[in-house]
Amino acid sequence: MMAQRPKQTNHQLAGLISEARFSHKGLAKRIVDLGEVRGYRNLRYNHSSVERWIRGERPRPPTPSLLAEIFSVALGRPVSSADLGMAHERLPDQAALEMSQTPSDAARVVHGLSASDLEQRRVLIRSSFDLVAYSSTALRWLVAPRTTLAPGKGTRNIGMAEVEEIREATGAFRVLDNRLGGGRIRPTVVEYLHTDIAPLLFDCRCTDSVRRQLFSAAAELAQLAGWQAYDLEMQGLAQRYLVQALTMARFADDEALGGEILAAMSHQAIYVARPDQAIDMAQAAQLAGRRAGLSILQAEGIVMEAHGHALRKDAGSCSRALRRAETVFSQATASEPPAWLSYFDEAYFAAKIAHCFQALGQGVQTEKYALRSLEMDPRYIRGKAFNIALLAIGYALQGELSQACVRGREAVDLTGSLDSARAITYIRNLLAQLALHEGEVEVREFRSYAEARLPALRRHG
Repeated sequence: MMAQRPKQTNHQLAGLISEARFSHKGLAKRIVDLGEVRGYRNLRYNHSSVERWIRGERPRPPTPSLLAEIFSVALGRPVSSADLGMAHERLPDQAALEMSQTPSDAARVVHGLSASDLEQRRVLIRSSFDLVAYSSTALRWLVAPRTTLAPGKGTRNIGMAEVEEIREATGAFRVLDNRLGGGRIRPTVVEYLHTDIAPLLFDCRCTDSVRRQLFSAAAELAQLAGWQAYDLEMQGLAQRYLVQALTMARFADDEALGGEILAAMSHQAIYVARPDQAIDMAQAAQLAGRRAGLSILQAEGIVMEAHGHALRKDAGSCSRALRRAETVFSQATASEPPAWLSYFDEAYFAAKIAHCFQALGQGVQTEKYALRSLEMDPRYIRGKAFNIALLAIGYALQGELSQACVRGREAVDLTGSLDSARAITYIRNLLAQLALHEGEVEVREFRSYAEARLPALRRHG
């Protein structure tokens, strides 16, 4: 995608270059060097790039923010992107909380959202969970007619090979996310979405079937970006990515992926203690699973509904939902699930059941299912940290302090290798449960052990 060109020469940038006494070649080198330090290792600029910017071309993020940092240091005063004549034209952040009406609108919103994310806009990064966004989004998903995508008429020819490359990259990102936590590779995922995928949604030249698959692959990537933001407890940002992921799944007419995204929305709503919204999203996910003919996706939606009931302390509704979930899960065929659903196996299912019993304060049942959850794929390091912490909470609920502290130390050790705010919260929840027994030496020793290895526990009190 070509960079945007304002109508006039960028006199602001030219003036700052003159004031800082930078040569065009020297400024280009500073950008590349700083980008390397900040983790952007694919920047390629030279003196011609700087000359084009002066003529009015606007570079894509993160270059404006890198330029602002360079000039701030060189001139000894704050310099913003606006001071550089590079203030980004954005749609309102609120637009990302709504389903777009057309595929081109969706592409524009995703492009603007990822740009704002790369620029680390505080209003976006620190935005809180929106109480109505998911309900309105789910309603539109369920009742709005599906849009038939026309063939792409842009300038960039693509076929299924290019779409599969996107899916392979997303799969690789997903593996690293599970192993390292959301914080380690999130900037790379967002950069890929902004620089490579969103422009392709605008400018692809392909058949209608390839275009549908492109939107589906882009939805997978946006869902991962949202899941990583959620893992870092950036709740408002996570919502925006998940809403846009569901939007693109709708344009792709991908019922199954839409159901998985709705289940992710339910997951987040539970985490932020919004059980009614969690139940709504879970029931919408179940409907999508039935439409798609995926029993395992229906089971996921039902167990998420059960978790919502448990959070409301409605043991009866939770129990009935769990029985339905187990029945549907047992009926799931042995056929290969979509790659994005491969994580939902017996161990993951057991972990979700354990969460229900933890929410109900039932320690014995929490222990039983948390132990089953540990029969999991060893590649899921973050999930293992969650499940061991969950098991420790089960022991704490029963007053088995020695077991709780032993397992808690295992969870702390795994969490120390992750960049995951949710993993820290699991440890914090365990400590809160153990606080009832703060007079016991082993509990005090465990708290000291956890706080020594996880400084975030001390920062958040």
